[in-house]
Amino acid sequence: MKISVITATYNCAGTIAQAIDSVAAQEGTGIEHIVVDGASRDGTVDVLQARRTQLAQLVSEPDRGIYDALNKGIALARGDVVGFLHADDLYANAQVLADVARAFADPAVQAVYGDLQYVDQADPSRVIRHWRAGEFSQHRLAWGWMPPHPSLYVRRDWYARIGGFDTRYRIAADYFSILQLFSAPDFRAAYLPRVLVRMRLGGASNRSLANILRKSREDLDALHRSGVGGVGALFWKNASKFGQFVTRPR
Repeated sequence: MKISVITATYNCAGTIAQAIDSVAAQEGTGIEHIVVDGASRDGTVDVLQARRTQLAQLVSEPDRGIYDALNKGIALARGDVVGFLHADDLYANAQVLADVARAFADPAVQAVYGDLQYVDQADPSRVIRHWRAGEFSQHRLAWGWMPPHPSLYVRRDWYARIGGFDTRYRIAADYFSILQLFSAPDFRAAYLPRVLVRMRLGGASNRSLANILRKSREDLDALHRSGVGGVGALFWKNASKFGQFVTRPR
């Protein structure tokens, strides 16, 4: 079992070294780490070059946004399974990918996911939100359920089936891909009930009111296009986030 971890970067010199080291520290399974940089101008490329031996592939060139970069990474991937670690994120411990690989030992499993913690930008040990994903069932999609995308690992051929990420979306292409995958009748996912990834707060979807509104429009479009739901699903998707501020890991 080889897992391809794809990281898209753009002007993130302050955090990318920690993300790369977090991948390099993983134990117990084969890993290829692919970094696709969007021609950063803040020293990110220098950091990447200094850690070039830790990377299977490194690309730095202009792109059309994060989903275009992730699609480039998927095209380069040679692993059995594909996952994404963003430049601001860290694995919860050194056994995360070994646990993921163990779950994929069942050939009927097409995806594996776990829980996610949102942490403070300056202090990743300080947890702000805890996203307990819970078990997947088809009907939960229509109630706005989704797994945390940074904790999601999918067999590579399934990304080929859906054509990767739809770059018409600027913020919600990951949600649309999840709806495409998880609504497929033969798609089976395994849930690991523990934190896999710590994600620093400050992502694009919550950076401004304009982005929040755009994300809501894109989410609704994704729900309609996938045939999963509509306004009701969008409402419950957003409402479910309130509990993440009071829930704590078991």
